[in-house]
Amino acid sequence: MTSKEKVSEKPEDTPEALDPEVLDPEVLETEAKEPEEGDTAEEERKLSPMEELQEQLKEKDVELVEQKNDFLREKADLENFRKRLVKEKADAVQFANERLLKELVEIDDNMNRALNTPNTSLESLKEGVEMIQKQFATFLKNQKVEVVEAMGKPFDPNLHEVMTQLESEEHEENTVMQEYSTGYTLNGRILRSAKVVISKKPVEQTPPPKEEENIKSAE
Repeated sequence: MTSKEKVSEKPEDTPEALDPEVLDPEVLETEAKEPEEGDTAEEERKLSPMEELQEQLKEKDVELVEQKNDFLREKADLENFRKRLVKEKADAVQFANERLLKELVEIDDNMNRALNTPNTSLESLKEGVEMIQKQFATFLKNQKVEVVEAMGKPFDPNLHEVMTQLESEEHEENTVMQEYSTGYTLNGRILRSAKVVISKKPVEQTPPPKEEENIKSAE
């Protein structure tokens, strides 16, 4: 056998001989792009206009239900708040004078002690009443209650209530001469008018006729 024949018997070192299973790139790209049957069915299936409208209506119905529930919750909260305000207002009116009455009860306690003390002299009873009167005056001051000044003041219909009028030469007309009961204001607003007596000018007396005039009239 010659050397040429030996060389021809060796397998050729070509790419096909080394890897007979190599695939064509175009084939791979085609296989990768092939869609699945399910995706193709979903793409092919499209909603009709009527079905789309029905879906939109379903979504709106859900939104309306949610909004209605929110409205009902807010309405319930508002109603509970209103009831709480009504109750608080009723309690405020019912117990508005609680602190005021507590102070008055203490004054009443002191009055009862002064009256029920055994072997009390007139002088000691007077001192006790004066102390209670001071306590009551302090109570009125704390409540913004002030006394209306009346004696010697000009008559003021906003502060004074006239009981009667007396003639007086010592006072100017419509001047308070006497005070039957004290008046009070609360925060500058009249609480009770002072009951007073005011002055008026004396009636001028006509002088008696002279004797000569009487004689002439007789003739």
